[in-house]
Amino acid sequence: MNLQKQNSRQLAGQLMMVRLSCTELDAATAQFLRTNAIRAVCLFRQNMVDAAQLTRLTGALRAVMGPDALIAIDQEGGAVVRATWLPAPPSAMALGAADDVELARKVGAAVARGIRSLGFNWNFAPVLDLNNNPDNPVIAERSFGADPQRATALATAWMQGSLAQGVACCIKHFPGHGDTHVDSHRALPTVDKTLTELEALEFASFRAAAPMAPAIMTAHIIYPALDAEFPATLSRRILGDMLRDAWQYNGVIITDGMDMQAIAGTYGVGNAAVLALNAGADMVMALGSPEAQEQTLAAISTAIDAGSLSQADVGAKLARLAALTRAYPCTTVRYDDDAADRLLMQQAWQAGLTTFGRPQAPAVGAKVRLVVRADVVSDGVSEAGVPAAVLAASLARLYAVDLVTYTDAEQFDWQALPQDGQFVILASTSRRRYGPHARATWQPDLHLALWNPFQALDIAAPALLTYGFVTPALEAVNAWLAGEMAATGRCPVAGFAT
Repeated sequence: MNLQKQNSRQLAGQLMMVRLSCTELDAATAQFLRTNAIRAVCLFRQNMVDAAQLTRLTGALRAVMGPDALIAIDQEGGAVVRATWLPAPPSAMALGAADDVELARKVGAAVARGIRSLGFNWNFAPVLDLNNNPDNPVIAERSFGADPQRATALATAWMQGSLAQGVACCIKHFPGHGDTHVDSHRALPTVDKTLTELEALEFASFRAAAPMAPAIMTAHIIYPALDAEFPATLSRRILGDMLRDAWQYNGVIITDGMDMQAIAGTYGVGNAAVLALNAGADMVMALGSPEAQEQTLAAISTAIDAGSLSQADVGAKLARLAALTRAYPCTTVRYDDDAADRLLMQQAWQAGLTTFGRPQAPAVGAKVRLVVRADVVSDGVSEAGVPAAVLAASLARLYAVDLVTYTDAEQFDWQALPQDGQFVILASTSRRRYGPHARATWQPDLHLALWNPFQALDIAAPALLTYGFVTPALEAVNAWLAGEMAATGRCPVAGFAT
């Protein structure tokens, strides 16, 4: 690779992934990508209307960025999906509850088939974080579970399915985001464990999966046992000394979004980008504003000109990125498996359905009172939850539903509900855990935990856990309520033994 023919900004552009605001590639954006030789973009819901529009956009991006384009998406499953019209994959924890390696492989393959047909060649999944902290505000059902061996077996099977369909995976968030109680989108978390503890748990899944992973995404978290000064994304000790040298990892290392408050608010995006590349990352995810992307370009190009990012190091990074696109070229393929994949996803959601505390279903045709949050919210990572009216309509296929909504769980007066003997169902449709008021006073007959399974630990009631809220998850709930199927899943985290 002849780096001498490329100016420093073009070299910098190849080491960045950017976020776009458009649904159609406009002339100004195309010129920005072309001028700076940017070869990687990550698309989100804001860039998507339908399959025809999205395929047109990814095609235009390929035409501008060239054959080495990397077009990425977060299509994990569960609440973290972007192309919502594709067959809806179960969350990682739903697959963990099903505990079926072959099922996980088939789901990973189906996800890849769908997104490759839209023009993507890189999926930022699967999540390898072990959810061993019930108060984790951002991982929860995105994790396959708490046991490193089972989580790794399921995650690697999912990854094998994806890779076989021609879509690169990216395991995340190295070296482990599962035991945090702070969301790195909002602040800088710390995992204060000894090296022995980290090796036994957090590192175990990443070390086992790394040899087959084309890419690894870093975590914006400080691990004092490894580096008391810098979070993993910026740490030479973690990315260079441990992951590259000790673990001999030769794939692509990409940062998590550098616009996240843990990084941008602490180090500044330009400075942080150079720190991450010097630490061992091959690509920085510059997902912020155009101004932040310009700061990132300027900082990296200045470091290249100054020699603080050496030509040899830049060349090695570009070679790893080129190897990724050679192995997983950015091409669009036909998708003829929609019906079969929808059936597969439905079966997978059913396999993960889990009971907790011996719940009983009301008789079909009974009057039930459904208590549910009035609005649907996203945590900034996930899609928004299921609307109250949609859930009520789904249950109305079985029951006469009296819908009661609330806006603030800590202010809602459970005792004000009519004492008329109706069966009361609480449905949890957001990720946030319940506070002390709800924990102490809410008394449903049945709790439908439709997003974060740990919410079932907050309310003293028998529960049905789905690990997600999309249509096939709601259909599985109805099938269980109607007595048409058993809930055979087992929640793969601590606290749910029955």
